[in-house]
Amino acid sequence: MDRLRGWPAILAEGPIELRPLRMRDVRDWRETRLRNADWLRPWEPSNPETPLFRTGLGPYVSMVGTLRREARQGLALPWVVTYEGKFAGQLTVGAVVWGSARSAQVGYWIDGALAGRGIIPTALAMAVDHCFFTTGLHRLEANIRPENHASRRVVEKLGFREEGVRKRQLHIDGAWRDHICYALTVEDAPRGLLVQWRRTMEASNARRSEPSPG
Repeated sequence: MDRLRGWPAILAEGPIELRPLRMRDVRDWRETRLRNADWLRPWEPSNPETPLFRTGLGPYVSMVGTLRREARQGLALPWVVTYEGKFAGQLTVGAVVWGSARSAQVGYWIDGALAGRGIIPTALAMAVDHCFFTTGLHRLEANIRPENHASRRVVEKLGFREEGVRKRQLHIDGAWRDHICYALTVEDAPRGLLVQWRRTMEASNARRSEPSPG
């Protein structure tokens, strides 16, 4: 496939938006990455294209160039996550395989100052629905370090199933690390993942608004 169906795409749910990564995001990207270096380091691949501590433009330009090329080739959907119009993080669907597999892997990160607001679960639900019902993928995986409980909660809330441990899968923070494979197929969310997530959020909000006994 030369180009992904439905790409480039802008998706929105309330104050949360996914839009394609662009060159002019460099200032916000660099500032956010540097400020969140300690927050991100334990979970990010040791990749020279996206180092946490360099302040030059080269790493960002290289990353955007690579992701744009992969998007043109039908191999990736690289999004920026924004919250109330401001840069909040990234979500990338990559390693797309067509043919009889129609699968991909998803990765994401968020500014630590915005964690816990439901931003990434909402963004991931939007991305999954787009990949399944517009792009035409059948299966999405998220591979997460066992110690990354916050990221694991994201996929578990959305109904990704745990499929086992991949031993020493990625080089992270200076060593080869195990990852838990989570996966979801289109049959798992026939009406869309965002609809399910909205219901979960509405139920959670209703419980919080109930008056305390006594």
